[in-house]
Amino acid sequence: MAKGKVGKTVETLGEYLKEQRTSAQLSLRQLAEQAGVSNPYLSQIERGLRKPSAEVLQQIAKALRISAEQLYIRAGIVSPTDGGGGSVELAVLADPNLTERQKQSLLEVYASFLALNSSEG
Repeated sequence: MAKGKVGKTVETLGEYLKEQRTSAQLSLRQLAEQAGVSNPYLSQIERGLRKPSAEVLQQIAKALRISAEQLYIRAGIVSPTDGGGGSVELAVLADPNLTERQKQSLLEVYASFLALNSSEG
């Protein structure tokens, strides 16, 4: 159910990353080195086999010199239609005092509250 949606989101992210990498004229190996991730891991992200953490996306965005927020949206971490909600999600992602797991948990709880409130009317 939700896994299918995640898979599609990740596939879109991978295609987007590959486009950005090729337009930056970087090889997979070069981007992996600049982002501080392994070559096979980056390849799996591009092929939609892995969903990277917000931290890894931030490293990739920095290496590609693009907006990390764009990658968060592509990865389904931040929704572009949230209005003010995006700022809450970005604040959680940017908080250096939280672990990756804590950030993901907070984002899931926040998303469930938004979904509940929108279904109530």
